[in-house]
Amino acid sequence: MLLKFFLNGNTKGYLRGLEQEFGESSNAIRLELNRFEKAGMLRSYTEGNKKFFQANKNHPLFNEVHNIVLKQIGFDRIINQVITRMGDVQKVYVTGEFAKGLNSQIIDLTFVGNINHRYLLELCKKVEKLIGRKIRFVIFETNDEINWASRDADPLLLWENV
Repeated sequence: MLLKFFLNGNTKGYLRGLEQEFGESSNAIRLELNRFEKAGMLRSYTEGNKKFFQANKNHPLFNEVHNIVLKQIGFDRIINQVITRMGDVQKVYVTGEFAKGLNSQIIDLTFVGNINHRYLLELCKKVEKLIGRKIRFVIFETNDEINWASRDADPLLLWENV
């Protein structure tokens, strides 16, 4: 039931809406929401007469739970399918602010390999809408990677074809 909260930390829900969405009794949902709120995994606030719940992204276990949820629903397989459709991808790096551990509205990615440009552009547009951030990317052929790596101080390897 709480998968949607941990897939997107910005998702919010209220008791009656969750009751309709999951087809469970309000008592069962209320108990579970209260348990997770008490544990600090969810936070709540009221708007009018509705009590909304949202994942607490500041909870020390949020990232771990988020990653478990992604794996449980098969996102690891989806990522492999996306990479396959992109062409002969050798490596994907995160660069720029995110690679330095800083928050940014722009995600810089570097792809190494023979990449399907059209598919990558379509994918970036969709992802940008979902995450509310811009994606900026550069593509290098495998031979160019050595020159690129020496210019960027802290690239973070995100994915590698092994």
